[in-house]
Amino acid sequence: MASSDPNTPPAPNARSFDGISHGYAPDGRPVTPPPVPLETIVGDVVDNLSATARAELALLEARSELALHGASWTAAWGAVAATALGIAMLALAFGAILALAPHVGPFVATLIVVAVLLAIAGFAGWRAQLSYGDIRTALRRDLTNEGIDDASDA
Repeated sequence: MASSDPNTPPAPNARSFDGISHGYAPDGRPVTPPPVPLETIVGDVVDNLSATARAELALLEARSELALHGASWTAAWGAVAATALGIAMLALAFGAILALAPHVGPFVATLIVVAVLLAIAGFAGWRAQLSYGDIRTALRRDLTNEGIDDASDA
């Protein structure tokens, strides 16, 4: 005789499958839930799209804030580097004038140093102009050059 306590294991020769489902509903067919109205489904989709759009805008805002932070610190450290480079160039120029002055005189030494610095500045300006052209090409709307879309190109 089977025990009335459900926690006791069944006898070894008794085959009891109570409470075990093998893909069949033990109490008959399950009750199907009522169909969800289309308005509810559409409302859920709109809510999900709205939440996604808000999340994307928040992400874009966070990325722009990070870019602004990085750009401002880059500009600050770039200004420090440019100032240090300018002072170093002045020291180099004065040192070159002092080194050349005993050989060619102070006026000619100054002219030589100024001419060399103007040549360096001209080369740097030429390279900067080439790099500016790359920037304009990258930001151009018409990359195939089929039409003029930049006001300065006209």
